Amino acid sequence: MLPVQITIKNIPTSPALDTHIRKRAQKLKHFFHPISSCRIVVELPQKHKHQGKLYNVRIDVTVPGKELVATRKSDEDIYVAIREAFKVMERQLEEHGRKRHGRIKTHNDVMYGQVSRLLSTEGYGFIEGYDGNEYYFSMTNVSHPTFEQLTIGDEVEYMPEQQSEGLCANHVVKKKEAIES
Repeated sequence: MLPVQITIKNIPTSPALDTHIRKRAQKLKHFFHPISSCRIVVELPQKHKHQGKLYNVRIDVTVPGKELVATRKSDEDIYVAIREAFKVMERQLEEHGRKRHGRIKTHNDVMYGQVSRLLSTEGYGFIEGYDGNEYYFSMTNVSHPTFEQLTIGDEVEYMPEQQSEGLCANHVVKKKEAIES
């Protein structure tokens, strides 16, 4: 059984919420083994300018030789925030397992992240990669849908490239499940 520590801040807790988080946490061992510990913080920040409630989730997982951290900020649905934070952690655990076993991604491998900033009038934006890096992309790098149809928070896949200006994302595509829903 994976040791799990759950902290709920500024939110009324419930057995259903606790059970949901624990079930998601136990599934992490399918992505990497062994996991020494898993700490989850779900919070509703005290001061927020938004009219509705915006939940933040942080997951800290300890594996041999490394501490992995996944965060999801500002979701209006607590269960969406939890799900998305766990998706990020699952990808990090898979990547850690690949690196540990010598299966390093090549530059041709597809990577995943979320659109973190869009400067629509200038025709470019940034992706927060699930590897923790930020990637620049321009409207010409977007394959599907169009640049104008992307929104902040969209989950995307892309081909990373190191250029003299920094990390760039090519062939940016919005994830299919996000397009279909």
